[in-house]
Amino acid sequence: MAKQKKNGNSNGKVLNTQQSVNAAVWNICNILRRSNLAGALQYVPELSWILFLRILDEREQLEAEEAEVIGSPFTPSLQSPYRWRDWAAPYDDNAPPLVAASEDRPQGWKRKELHEGQEFNGVINFVNNELLPHLRSFSDPVKHPNASPRQKVIGEIMSGVERTRVDTEKNFLDVLDKVHEISEQNIDTTHVFPLSQVFEGLLLKMGEKGNDGGQFFTPREIIRAMVKVIDPQIGETIFDPAAGTGGFLAQAFDYMKDKNPSGEELSRLKHRTFYGREKDNLIYPIGLANMILHGVDEPHIWHGNTLTGQETYGGLFEGAPPFFDVILMNPPFGGKESKAAQNLFAFQTGATQVLFLQYIIDHLRPDGGRCGMVIDEGVLFRTNETAFVQTKRKLLDDCDLWCIVSLAGGVFTAAGAGVKTNLLFFTKGRPTEKIWYYDLSDIKVGKKTPFTLDKFTDFFRLLPERGDSERSWTVDIIARRQEAKRQADPLREKARPLTTEATGLRAQIKELKKQNTPSAQAKIAELLITVSTLETEARELTNKAQAIEDAVYDLKAVNPNAKTVEDTRTPKDLLDFIELKGQEVAKALAVLRNLN
Repeated sequence: MAKQKKNGNSNGKVLNTQQSVNAAVWNICNILRRSNLAGALQYVPELSWILFLRILDEREQLEAEEAEVIGSPFTPSLQSPYRWRDWAAPYDDNAPPLVAASEDRPQGWKRKELHEGQEFNGVINFVNNELLPHLRSFSDPVKHPNASPRQKVIGEIMSGVERTRVDTEKNFLDVLDKVHEISEQNIDTTHVFPLSQVFEGLLLKMGEKGNDGGQFFTPREIIRAMVKVIDPQIGETIFDPAAGTGGFLAQAFDYMKDKNPSGEELSRLKHRTFYGREKDNLIYPIGLANMILHGVDEPHIWHGNTLTGQETYGGLFEGAPPFFDVILMNPPFGGKESKAAQNLFAFQTGATQVLFLQYIIDHLRPDGGRCGMVIDEGVLFRTNETAFVQTKRKLLDDCDLWCIVSLAGGVFTAAGAGVKTNLLFFTKGRPTEKIWYYDLSDIKVGKKTPFTLDKFTDFFRLLPERGDSERSWTVDIIARRQEAKRQADPLREKARPLTTEATGLRAQIKELKKQNTPSAQAKIAELLITVSTLETEARELTNKAQAIEDAVYDLKAVNPNAKTVEDTRTPKDLLDFIELKGQEVAKALAVLRNLN
């Protein structure tokens, strides 16, 4: 069993099974649910900030101990009485002394003072009227011009918390006690998921159908596969322009941390690697808390509308690079953007995913930036809107779109979205020559049969060589473009003289109008009919040529190797089958009648 370190900020109860950890977390959720926080979209945000403050205090306590050992100065983010150990932890005057504890007061002294004082709901009043305003103020550069990066993160995580939503002091104290029990130090990670993964389970509840949080949640198995494909390296910058709950960034951190980084590399991972943007006021602080729980000390998340550039808070994003080595994201499905957003892009459309695709291309490092993204299948096959075609043309011209994975239709159903999706993987800096496709669309996905990482086993086996199989094939984009040009050019050539002739006739009409005679008017009428016929024919030829060229950008995965089950029965066979079933039904009805 992993050795547990005592520092006065833990109650010593070791949670050494996954069931015990899950039970502890759901016990807290049950208390929150009986406190009028019925749905996950209500109780997860409340638990997020409480759990964050618990882990923050625990980590700063460990950092203080480490600093004392090596004789290094340490300045905590929070001072007494705003630390968890002061106002939230249960009172314990026998707890080991706290390193650098002000006034040498015992654990939980402020809580005891508030709870036993004359004021009704003393702890809740302190939290609402003193603690939360103090924590939120770290985002205010006027009140805290010298706020540390961590203090700014604290301020932003608490930015949307005006007051605790727990209804009674008893329930609130019960929540604090239960949260205190699931200290990171008390979890034996030899056999149990770390606390960050327990929190991910709560975020999944937010994303389930009916909780209205699916738009912010991507199934973690999909994220893990995408991160593995992109293979982010230590030293690269990772960016998610629609970060949601921080799933892509957190998983990328876990993946990169497993590469056994040196001390300096780990510091870079924690402080100068992960960047994101998020618009939603409720989800933004949850994403920050998720990153902190995973171990990212400085999540550089910009709060505001990515597509319009309208900023709510940008303090954590200061110093962010203009381009990124890796972009991982799942843009919102089916969104419609305003003209204010559309006007900022070269190819204007209200489709959110198309604008995000343009945004990604513009923000990848020009010489080799890599992207893995989820995209609605409609974006891939639609060629009837100019902006869709132009955006995909730019993608193929500016980037090497080297892989498309067609996912099963039910992958996002649990997250409240029933759309058919694909994964795109591309590298900026060279045009697309060939696209390797992999088809997972036939896999049945349901509540009892979720989409799991093992479904990608064969994909990863074939990926290095882009091998062909029953599920995989390659499309030659250069050849497809050449064939489209071969078919379209003759049509354009045929349309050109028709357009020229129509232009000449319009010049004649212009001269005839000057004569203003009956014969001239008759001639004009005759010529207008001819011009209309010529222009219509030329337009139809040009449109046909354009449709052929646009069809190149229908990138939908159509598996040429898919096996189809063909019904070879003749009409007589089908009639015989129907007759047989009819006889079976008649016999069953006779039996039922005899029962009466």
